[in-house]
Amino acid sequence: MESEKILETIHMISDENLDVRTITMGISLLDCIDSDSDKACQKIYDKITTKARNLVKVGEQIQEEYGIPIINKRVTVTPISLIAAASHDQDYVKYALTLDKAAHTLGIDFIGGYSALVQKGYQSGDKTLIKSIPEALAQTDLVCASVNVGSTRSGINMDAVAEMGQAVKKASELDFMTNAKMVVFCNAVEDNPFMAGGFCGVSEPDTVINVGVSGPGVVKKALEKVKGASMDVVAETIKQTAFKVTRMGQMVGAVASERLGVPFGIVDLSLAPTPAVGDSVAQVLEEIGLEQVGTHGTTAALAMLNDAVKKGGIMACSHVGGLSGAFIPVSEDAGMIDAVNAGTLTLSKLEAMTAVCSVGLDMIAVPGDTPAETISAMIADEAAIGMINNKTTAVRVIPVPGKKVGETVEFGGLLGHAPIMGVNPASSADMIHRGGLIPAPIHSFKN
Repeated sequence: MESEKILETIHMISDENLDVRTITMGISLLDCIDSDSDKACQKIYDKITTKARNLVKVGEQIQEEYGIPIINKRVTVTPISLIAAASHDQDYVKYALTLDKAAHTLGIDFIGGYSALVQKGYQSGDKTLIKSIPEALAQTDLVCASVNVGSTRSGINMDAVAEMGQAVKKASELDFMTNAKMVVFCNAVEDNPFMAGGFCGVSEPDTVINVGVSGPGVVKKALEKVKGASMDVVAETIKQTAFKVTRMGQMVGAVASERLGVPFGIVDLSLAPTPAVGDSVAQVLEEIGLEQVGTHGTTAALAMLNDAVKKGGIMACSHVGGLSGAFIPVSEDAGMIDAVNAGTLTLSKLEAMTAVCSVGLDMIAVPGDTPAETISAMIADEAAIGMINNKTTAVRVIPVPGKKVGETVEFGGLLGHAPIMGVNPASSADMIHRGGLIPAPIHSFKN
């Protein structure tokens, strides 16, 4: 029986695109705070390159020994707005350059944490960081940025929403690809190993290892064996598959934790697609019975998929966290791209789907002349879904200068390519210009 399970896992890896998408080391920078920004940056560089010096080597050893592909090795750090505020600098780009230098030294894929948490208002470093995001991302290769503008407990900071629309617009003018490294959140989590939204929360240990698994191809193959069965059987099949995938992630995390001498944090069991054939969340939904993702029934199928993945994962590992569900990034999912090109998947439908999946409007390319206020309004809508439903939502939208609806933009690598999607032409500017705070919903008052 044990040999059958081993062979089954080998088959999942070789034929069904099963992988560990990332092992991510979280590193607290709270002990690097200094009123002299040059000293702070040196402390940051020294701590990151010391704590994570063996991260890539250990990841490669585990991959070679166990035959499990580990696609990315990443680092997350304490939100830089908290660290840089002590310096009173008027520009935090030097902190981003320090993170980038450390990431290149380590040989990792990305470093996340050029971030600010402004859901209830601004602290001294927040506005400085947000203002610097476009320039910081344009000047770095591996740095990822995120800003949390809302939460169920505190409502939505509409001043920050307006500012982030402007930041996205400015970033697209400097280099539209920088927006692939920037996420705007509601209810951001502190232990997310995925980019571009990962950061190391202040309640995390000094260092910690978090693992992100994937496997939409594995789920699709499992569902091919239960064609025509009831939805109960479909849900049970997804649960059992998620259990196996999560077990693998837990093993990798435990081994990495032991070898690096760092506490094991969580397994994020999100189904993260890639542009590769057979590695698509959209195709999982179509295997459930949709002719094409985006048609009526898509939201229901996605809700069941997300819930079944969580149920299977939570049984496999007592430390499940991060985002844990299904990602629906348009550019990174071949089935999503096909559906947009066919006209069955629209921004409105994607917004509805975000109410029941892991994150939100992700890796969506829009015309370059989209107003900043429209982007802010998209952020506000997603934040509202997250706030009301007490879940994480996010926006990673990419205005592409010179591109119109129906054209295509190439991002390359795991980011794939994306059709330019149309946005509603009616203005939301007057609402966005109001600013202020959308109050938290009544169910936030639980004490």
